Amino acid sequence: MTKAEIIAEISSKTGIEKVDVQETVEAFFKVVKSSMVGGENVYVRGFGSFVVKKRAKKTARNISKNTAIIIPEHFVPSFKPAKTFVEKVRSGNKTTKAAK
Repeated sequence: MTKAEIIAEISSKTGIEKVDVQETVEAFFKVVKSSMVGGENVYVRGFGSFVVKKRAKKTARNISKNTAIIIPEHFVPSFKPAKTFVEKVRSGNKTTKAAK
């Protein structure tokens, strides 16, 4: 499902204009991004957590040159779904996988 499809579905279910829904969805993503760039985690109860994970400094290999390179510590965005969300997906996909 694309962002445009999400916007269209929210608009049809709520009766709110697509333009207004798009602005809201874009604002949500902007807040999540800026919070995570600032090092803050974002928690959406019943859905999941957008968390910033720290990756430690490590040594890797450049295979083509056969040399060791050092990758400095860095931060990566991550999403951890809520337990209730995971359970709903697990129970909901039993019927759709069989149909495919």
